[in-house]
Amino acid sequence: MEFGISTFGEVTPDHVPGRALNAHTRMQELLEEAKLSDEIGLDVFAVGEHHRPDFIISAPEVALGAIASVTKNIRLSSSVTVLSSADPVRTFQNFATLDLISNGRAEIMAGRGSFIESFPLFGYHLNDYDELFIEKLDMLTQINNNEVLSWQGKYRAPIRERGVYPRPYQDKLPIWLAIGGTPASAARAGRMGLGMTVAVLGGMPKQFLNIVKLFRQSGADAGHNPDTLPLAINSQMYIAGDSETAANEFWPTYEKLMNRVGEERGWSPITRGQYEYLRSPEGPLFVGSVQEVVDKIIYQSKLFNHTRFLAQIIKGELPHDKMLNSIELLGRKVVPAVRQQLQAKL
Repeated sequence: MEFGISTFGEVTPDHVPGRALNAHTRMQELLEEAKLSDEIGLDVFAVGEHHRPDFIISAPEVALGAIASVTKNIRLSSSVTVLSSADPVRTFQNFATLDLISNGRAEIMAGRGSFIESFPLFGYHLNDYDELFIEKLDMLTQINNNEVLSWQGKYRAPIRERGVYPRPYQDKLPIWLAIGGTPASAARAGRMGLGMTVAVLGGMPKQFLNIVKLFRQSGADAGHNPDTLPLAINSQMYIAGDSETAANEFWPTYEKLMNRVGEERGWSPITRGQYEYLRSPEGPLFVGSVQEVVDKIIYQSKLFNHTRFLAQIIKGELPHDKMLNSIELLGRKVVPAVRQQLQAKL
């Protein structure tokens, strides 16, 4: 199993036309988090695209390019690239450039996005939400497989016998699909033989088991070996020295984030009781002691047999040194313990 960090780069909005001091500080912290993740031997660092004042990553490729300059081994991924409102040619070029800079460490995690700000920002209609993604994913995979492209679709000008450059250092860019639980997306990833990342954030993990089964069955039906299809689970994480400390330190940040998003989506305010339920041994939140996080990863491994675990960090109001400590505990304590237990079962 591979282990990594994912982040959206949460930030306190500056609400200024320039001199964005909070954004500047958070970006410097992000580089520190990535550098530490590399130094302690984590496998992946992923940054997700948003176009909101409370997140700083609107251009994952640019942020990952900076991260490439301060790391040596860790793989560099988006977590997610909102492909529906992006140009597949430019997306490929940007990630191929990142691949050349990083000596072959780039990946694309494509998704439709859980927020919709990018659609009006780039001139797309939400009525075309699904069709845009399907068409652009097809184009992106064709570019990845062919140096010279001929392609025609509904939402973009056609291309006739044009090369798309630069080409990556790797044979091909690894492309993953990021999904939140939509069966059609899981089936699509399986049919196309792509890796799939499932965001297990709010529901109980066992509720996602049918999605994973559909992914592997769709892959098998399309002629792919289901045992070799990459599968990642992405869940929110915060680790401290003991369970109570982790819970108390993370709760204010988690409450603020969930209620801010919940207000936009019409959810009721989250309670501390709900939070503790999500932290339970079979819940989706990886918030607790080292041993609790180890046990939860092992539990989910039995459920999903996944090949990658991405710990989504949410800094919020937490001091940066506590966030760095959480990452370090993941890399130096949790990962060796999980790998030892998984190896013992082989």
